[in-house]
Amino acid sequence: MKKHNYSAGPCILPQEVFEKSAQAILNFNDSGLSLLEISHRSKDFVAVMEEARALVIELLGLEGKGYQALFLAGGASLEFVMVPYNLMKEGGKAAYLDTGTWASSAIKEAKLFGDTVIVASSKEENYSHIPKGYTVPSDADYFHCTSNNTIFGTQMKEFPSVDMPLVCDMSSDIFSRVLDFSKFDIIYAGAQKNMGPAGTTLVIIKEEILGKSGRKIPSMLDYEKHIKAESMYNTPPVFPVYASLLTLQWLKNLGGVAAVENLNNAKAALLYNEIDRNPLFKGAAAVKDRSNMNATFLLNDVAHTETFDVMWKAAGISGIPGHRSVGGYRASMYNALPLESVQVLVDVMKALETKV
Repeated sequence: MKKHNYSAGPCILPQEVFEKSAQAILNFNDSGLSLLEISHRSKDFVAVMEEARALVIELLGLEGKGYQALFLAGGASLEFVMVPYNLMKEGGKAAYLDTGTWASSAIKEAKLFGDTVIVASSKEENYSHIPKGYTVPSDADYFHCTSNNTIFGTQMKEFPSVDMPLVCDMSSDIFSRVLDFSKFDIIYAGAQKNMGPAGTTLVIIKEEILGKSGRKIPSMLDYEKHIKAESMYNTPPVFPVYASLLTLQWLKNLGGVAAVENLNNAKAALLYNEIDRNPLFKGAAAVKDRSNMNATFLLNDVAHTETFDVMWKAAGISGIPGHRSVGGYRASMYNALPLESVQVLVDVMKALETKV
């Protein structure tokens, strides 16, 4: 039976990425060696890293604009530390928008470095919406936000114009929609949500903002050192970088970010229309802030839970139970999830309506 993978991360990737990755593990570039055993300094892998970094810049429309792409280790959670280390001045201030669990975690780490102002928060409403109408203090060293909130199913549709570096955690919606990426000074994203397997983190940096904090930064946490070493300051996570490159190639061949955005809009519309139409279900997030990547929804009557769970499992659906913070269900519709899979879920929801 075909599986329909709605996992929030690690998540679905294109089938061709799995196939090419598997072949590379057995025999990379006809070298007679596995990708897992080659030197990261070898000509073949250096070419992988260079192409992956270049493709990131190309797909986001940042060529010739002073940006560098890095593939680092430590997950997006390490960036919660690296961002203030590199951007917050000694005795300085940072501004954060609190929209969910990961934004809250980033705030916790920033507080270790200096004055950290929360400009707005939706915590009291269980992060069911994106705060609006807030003011960012003009003396902040940078402003940090999280574009998509995987757990709660909300997504920022607009970003503020600020007079300081704009930093965004795009872990769960990177490459999913067209934005003016040049308005951001740092974008970071764990690969495992929409780009590759767990084990590497993409960081995109406008170089001119670095070197101004006045801090002594440990080498492994210094963006400038990683840029100078072309993402090879230490041994990089070879396999996750290679799989991410394959995903980036797939995305380019598909038509780039604009093409996949159209597909993502169609998937989100299909599912949200059913959530709103079907009297057995309701959405968990504010309608105007609904995420195209992570749709959170609930049964109006929990007595139907057992029946619904049996039905979606029988249809080959995987990974839709909601996070404990929200409950209910969460359908993660990342780039590689086909429209067909969303239709299967919608059909199950319709079938439940006729059954109960």
